[in-house]
Amino acid sequence: MESLHSDTLTHVWAGLIVFVLFLYVVMDGFDLGIGLLFAIVPERDERDVMMNSVAPLWDGNETWLVLGGGGLFAAFPLAYAILMPALYPLVIAMLLGLIFRGVAFEYRWRTERARWLWDVAFIGGSFVAAMSQGMILGAIVQGVEVSGRAYGGGWWDWATPFTLMTGMAVVCGYLLLGATWLIMKTEGRLQEHMRQMAWPLWLGTIGFIITVSLATLFIDDGLYMGRWLGARTGLLMAAAVWTVIGVIGFVMYRSLLSMTNDHRPFLLTLALFGLSFFGLSMSLYPYVVPDSVTIFEAASPAKSQIFMLVGVMITLPLILGYTGYAYWTFRGKIDPAHGYHS
Repeated sequence: MESLHSDTLTHVWAGLIVFVLFLYVVMDGFDLGIGLLFAIVPERDERDVMMNSVAPLWDGNETWLVLGGGGLFAAFPLAYAILMPALYPLVIAMLLGLIFRGVAFEYRWRTERARWLWDVAFIGGSFVAAMSQGMILGAIVQGVEVSGRAYGGGWWDWATPFTLMTGMAVVCGYLLLGATWLIMKTEGRLQEHMRQMAWPLWLGTIGFIITVSLATLFIDDGLYMGRWLGARTGLLMAAAVWTVIGVIGFVMYRSLLSMTNDHRPFLLTLALFGLSFFGLSMSLYPYVVPDSVTIFEAASPAKSQIFMLVGVMITLPLILGYTGYAYWTFRGKIDPAHGYHS
């Protein structure tokens, strides 16, 4: 009975961390995507509108990254102790990228002569952060070497063609999120430009999802292949996921052609990310360090999980509340001259 109780707590914490990380990816994803889109939108007035579209929200978006990292440390300390040394270079690069883009976000408004420099920092910081996040994901999926209860590999084990591919996949996905966000939040020439970009970015994102999914099947001596293709349940689940992705793709195509609903492309992109997260979670479960450490082996004691869960039950609704209020308050289109309007 005690074991069952502990397993339930472990599942709850695993679900919470997946939920929090998903919120971070989609919320900070369009933010990072806008930084990446700066590289292909050279007009100053359009860049100002792009940045203003996330100005009231971008600080709060990164709350979820802190909550996810803290939750992993508190609820699954063994996984944190193994994964962090394996991913130190990527984590450091990601944090530096977020710092550079955060500083650039504030400073570019306060200078004329050096504005171009802060724009470059904004673009570079966004790319480094997005690429690092994708490579962190790839490094976890491909697995890390474990020796006893510690990381047993080298400093550069994460650097593989697979992690490079997952990094580029996340960059492309964030570009799509940024483009569809701007379709929803802007009007006129900038919105039309984003509509033209959204379809090839959508195709690129789908292409990366297919390529990464196929490559994943051959990782770790077929660990993931056996899970998805070795059982009837896995085959049915894979067929269902790809059917839904196909339906989403068709609806996205119609939405971008009709230009009648500015919200739908962004919502469809969120659905695509949600399906990808679901597939990733099903691929990894029950491992938190693939093929080495399960969520049950990595979990902290049940009493610690209960104590922390009480805190999360108090703070999580508050965070969701103020985040929802901020998004609702700034829900309308952004006007270059007059701010937001509904």
